[in-house]
Amino acid sequence: MYLAKSPSALRSLTAELMWKVETTEKVIYLTFDDGPSKEGTRFILDILKEYNAKATFFCIGGNVAKNPALFGEVLSDGHSVGNHTWNHMDGWKFSDFSYFRNIVECGQVVDSNLFRPPYGRIKISQAKSLAKRFKIVMWDVLSGDWDSNTSPEKCLNNVVSNVSSGSIVVFHDSQKAFANMSYALPKALEELTKKGFVFRVLPQ
Repeated sequence: MYLAKSPSALRSLTAELMWKVETTEKVIYLTFDDGPSKEGTRFILDILKEYNAKATFFCIGGNVAKNPALFGEVLSDGHSVGNHTWNHMDGWKFSDFSYFRNIVECGQVVDSNLFRPPYGRIKISQAKSLAKRFKIVMWDVLSGDWDSNTSPEKCLNNVVSNVSSGSIVVFHDSQKAFANMSYALPKALEELTKKGFVFRVLPQ
């Protein structure tokens, strides 16, 4: 179970976390979690090129180590990257020390001041400490592409019905999400481009 649109009350209670970019421009910030992966990331890079769209990839350190050339392509194509821990660690289930160590390990292969907690789970103590070093990025809109109970059509609707100027949108470049993502992303790019939106990397 998830909410496609992050509640405004939740956003107002978490000052250390970035949920949306305040802007009046028709800009959307596409983000992709859990890569790089050969199937998902390659598909995404190709479709982003078609629309001259830029995005931010929150990468798992272990996947970067397995796919260094693909990670290099993400950067050479003009996209930005963020830290998503070394092995998708759930901050609620581990001590702050173990969590920070996992993030530092990822930082050895992902050089970025952007961080997104896996599952969106992070303790207040972790957020306060990490905010000294990172911009902690959450989201305004969830596509739901990873959820096997979400249809490709629903995934698309989750995005196009909820975005607005400055929205941070989450997709995944993982095998698990590929069926939904590969349907919804191209159609979302097409529809939102027609509405005058542009797609940029998150501000550092």
